Amino acid sequence: MTTFPRPATELSADEARRIALRAQGFLGAPDRRSGVRGVLRHLGAVQLDTISVLARSHELVPYARLGAVGRGAVEDAYWTGTHAFEYWSHAACVLPIEEWPHFAFRRRAYRARPHWNHELPAGAYDQVIKQLRAEGPLTATELGGAKRTSEWWDWSGEKVAVERALMYGEVVCVERRGWKRVYDLAERAVPAELLHDRLDDTECLRRLVRLAGRSLGVGTRADLADYHRLKAEQVDAVIADSGLVPVTVAGWGRPAWADPEALGTPPRGRHRTTLLSPFDSLVWERARTERIFGFTHRLEAYVPRPKRVHGYYAMPVLAGGRLVGRVDPAREGRTLVAKQVALDGRKAVLAVAQALLEAASWVDCTDVRVERVSAPELREPLVGELARLLA
Repeated sequence: MTTFPRPATELSADEARRIALRAQGFLGAPDRRSGVRGVLRHLGAVQLDTISVLARSHELVPYARLGAVGRGAVEDAYWTGTHAFEYWSHAACVLPIEEWPHFAFRRRAYRARPHWNHELPAGAYDQVIKQLRAEGPLTATELGGAKRTSEWWDWSGEKVAVERALMYGEVVCVERRGWKRVYDLAERAVPAELLHDRLDDTECLRRLVRLAGRSLGVGTRADLADYHRLKAEQVDAVIADSGLVPVTVAGWGRPAWADPEALGTPPRGRHRTTLLSPFDSLVWERARTERIFGFTHRLEAYVPRPKRVHGYYAMPVLAGGRLVGRVDPAREGRTLVAKQVALDGRKAVLAVAQALLEAASWVDCTDVRVERVSAPELREPLVGELARLLA
């Protein structure tokens, strides 16, 4: 059993919530000068996902913090120049390029991995590297084909090889083209001063735990581990030297650590009102979301339709530093359709209306239509508020 030092700082649940909001970029004025790249550096990781409803999740994350930033500008910020790379962190994520050396521990682990779901055909790895060196950047299709059959899991030998090379760190995804990964050699895509695996595992883990603490503001061991999908014992091994400060948070019932800079500056400023991607780092860990906001969040896209409670892609609504509802959106032409809406009482009506209208404008919709509201008596007030704001 790990013994942690006795915390010298006690936080109320409300203080912890506000620290977390500021750390995630939702409290106080955003740094618009640094734009999307600033959001990426601030968060340390932006999750990617195939689902696109209003937009893809990696577009929704900067939108939620900065407002109606151009979607083309989002893609440029990630993929133009050597500012970011895609790798396995919390999940498949866009990561700041300066963190490349700190994922050496994971690249080494993949190289030492004895078993894989897909078998690597003899010679396929060397052939892919040779082709990328001669012709890259290339998609898996351009390398010879992504799949052998129409089944999603039935990868071709070229796809197996290039994905293995990506995990080993010999290949990098340099952009997404039609949502397909575009691969190139790391030696061309990563700045020379960063292209190394010299840091040992302890140095890598210490850095990632410190980054997680900074991005979360305050978190438990499980929170810190989950951010970059580390093991609990990996966090335990470096937490004392991470620079994070042990704290007690009222009601959490478990040890926690905070970013010392977050503790040194009272979290004040304007709250953002916005729809959140279900994969946003503010809410991507369900236990933390319930602990901080008293809000149960679950992506139901992979739940059979009859068992869905809130809808296929229910997006939490953030307002006043609270999660006040959720919206399952869709688009029909230039109309944003709120297929299903749940509100935390009448007080949430204005905030949800504002969040819907801003999102509609961002995706070039000129109207909003509300279908089902979980509390039927709140449907008319919501529709009326939308009409008033549109007038």
